[in-house]
Amino acid sequence: MPPFVPRGALMLRIGTCLVLFLLASASPLHAEDRPASPVVLAPVIEKDVRRGRSFVGSIEPERRGPVDVQAAGYIEELLVEEGDAVEQGAVLARLRTTTLEIRIRAAQAELTMLEQALLELKNGTRREEMAQAVARVAEARAEIETAQWNLEAVRKLRKDELISEEELREALRAVAAARARSQALDALVALLRAGPRVEKIAQADARVAVQAAEVARLQDEKERHTVKAPYAGFVVRKVAEAGAWLIQGDPVVEVVALGHVDVVVPMLESDLLHLRRGMPVHVTIDALPEKHVQGTIHRIVPVADARSRTAPVKVRIKNTVTGNRARIKPGMFARVTLPVGETRKSKLVPKDAIVLGGRSPMVYVFDAESKTVKPVPVQLGVALDDGIEVEGELAVGAQVVIRGNERLRPGAAVRPVPAR
Repeated sequence: MPPFVPRGALMLRIGTCLVLFLLASASPLHAEDRPASPVVLAPVIEKDVRRGRSFVGSIEPERRGPVDVQAAGYIEELLVEEGDAVEQGAVLARLRTTTLEIRIRAAQAELTMLEQALLELKNGTRREEMAQAVARVAEARAEIETAQWNLEAVRKLRKDELISEEELREALRAVAAARARSQALDALVALLRAGPRVEKIAQADARVAVQAAEVARLQDEKERHTVKAPYAGFVVRKVAEAGAWLIQGDPVVEVVALGHVDVVVPMLESDLLHLRRGMPVHVTIDALPEKHVQGTIHRIVPVADARSRTAPVKVRIKNTVTGNRARIKPGMFARVTLPVGETRKSKLVPKDAIVLGGRSPMVYVFDAESKTVKPVPVQLGVALDDGIEVEGELAVGAQVVIRGNERLRPGAAVRPVPAR
């Protein structure tokens, strides 16, 4: 007879077994059971390469300069502080524009008046004005008839010598005046029907254009009272404060652009012969957690220092800017490896094979038998168009991962695929 097991203990055993079963079924796959990661491979090659030499340089910002005011005036607002990150076009300061705004409103009102006068000319005569002119013409013709009738009566009276000669002449003048008035009103009606002259419309149009240009000039002058960032960067120095009077050309702040930075390296004249613009360069910055970065030769300044016989070479590096912080800062020291030494046979791997971010650079080498990869630490030398020089336990012809190596781990199973 089996031993008696209390009900509570039995339920506890069953629950424990169930939990262990679920944990076992939910455990991750063993490394050998995981699906192989697709990777692109490339061989380690050997090539004659100029020996690299290390040069020390200092890091400078891509752009640095003062931001000046474009008009004279008082600083009404200073909107930034030292250390602030600014985008291109961001407003840094505003000058007082009260008087200028009054002038703009007056010029805008004058422009509106001229535009309405031009519109009146283009619209021509209103029907009410034409009707009024026609009525005045009819009234003038009626005055002619009245003056003519009065002249006939005066002539009869003069014939009977009942009135003087002067009264007859007055009646004649009244008829002539009535006819002249009628002719003038006929001409006015003809002008109203013809509309304004083309020349008058052109003159009014030109007056509108002149005033519109004046309004635009005043608005541009107001815009120049706003100080904006010419490029994205950081405010590193304030030159003026709110309330200060500045003349045109005075600086307000100093801004540096850090999207890219340059390592400035003094080079001997003889070494410059081996360098060219756009050449890839390996840079080491000890102040960074990941010391190794890649850059390119951006400028080779052709003017040499008369005393040291050196000319500056600028190696440009893409920087990482997050919020108000830049990863690489001006003033840091850097070591640049440049191919200026004697030629020797060296091992090269594609630049994409280098994995940075750890304690030292490394590459993942593919093992064809186990279909896995192993990391191999390397020392970086000169960078060339077709690869970068490496030193380490690498055999010429070994296959290294050049794509898909970002998330690999030592011993990971991989599946080589062709490059696209």
